[in-house]
Amino acid sequence: MASSLTNYKCPACTGPVHFSEKTGQCVCDFCGSTYTIEEMDALYGKKVEEQAQQEPQPQPVDADPSGMKAFNCPSCSAQLFCDSTTVATSCPYCGNPTVIPCQFKEKRMPDYVLPFKLDKKKAKQALQDHYKGKRFLPNAFSNENHIDEIKGVYVPFWLFDGTVDADVTFDATSSTVRRSGNTETTTTKHYKVMRKGNIAFSRIPEDASEKMDDAQMDSIEPFDFKELKDYSPSYLPGFLAESYDVEEDACLDRVQKRIEPTVINFMEKDITAYDTLTVSTKDIKFTKTDCKYAFIPVWLLSTKWQDKNFLFAMNGQTGKFVGDLPVDKGKYWRMFSILTVVVTAVASAVMYFI
Repeated sequence: MASSLTNYKCPACTGPVHFSEKTGQCVCDFCGSTYTIEEMDALYGKKVEEQAQQEPQPQPVDADPSGMKAFNCPSCSAQLFCDSTTVATSCPYCGNPTVIPCQFKEKRMPDYVLPFKLDKKKAKQALQDHYKGKRFLPNAFSNENHIDEIKGVYVPFWLFDGTVDADVTFDATSSTVRRSGNTETTTTKHYKVMRKGNIAFSRIPEDASEKMDDAQMDSIEPFDFKELKDYSPSYLPGFLAESYDVEEDACLDRVQKRIEPTVINFMEKDITAYDTLTVSTKDIKFTKTDCKYAFIPVWLLSTKWQDKNFLFAMNGQTGKFVGDLPVDKGKYWRMFSILTVVVTAVASAVMYFI
């Protein structure tokens, strides 16, 4: 039976290779030889394409409630444990980067990949920078904190193209002030302002993985999609990659909600003759014209403190970093008490002079 996996090895020494964020090429971990994406595709591309059409043949994992699968590493025959959406990982025994193309859902591989530009060191430094200026962060967390896990993941995304038909009505006001002696008169006029039009959108991103927190993935945007590359599995060695498990049509409601503020803001910029502007009614409809499947680079960092897990995410292209931090309640309430005393003292002084 043909193998369902491909290990990416150096042609010169058979050592494991990984994609380098700095050079945009594949680098051997042992001898340091470098290879272009095209060279690696020439070596492994046909094999990976054939494996993508195979049915996955994992080894049975006895009574595993998580649904994990076990594959045999082609290099050392050790078992690789992964779930049904894992399409790239590394052998924990021999370290060889491994691609499992037969696990792509419905045999559909991405149209594009946005390669990693920032490495693991940048992600660690970004976490340290994230601590800075956080007044209520517990000292013990920042001083004793260590990263339990850090991994670079190609997250599956849908990139939507479409058109929006929008019909929005605004309540607007315009005010004038007149003074006569000690009298000030304000006159406010009320208007109904209507805007109607059609707007085209391109590459609206929506993450297609149930494992990823949608709000966190939204927060690390934007990505520069001008740097998208045609998909090649040679970008994957050294990283994890997940096939989509959220269908594109299941994301349309989120796309609709995301584009509405952008459409309204676009229309508001065209209305400049009023002092206030409030949306009264809106009829905004998004129509999908195309949808592409892409792998997007994300660094995920996790740590545990006082029995609570903290997960951070960094944009693997731009370095934008997000994640919640614990709050030192003692610091918070001390600061609250100080502010209360200061505000009370100032108010008392003002009342005294009045």
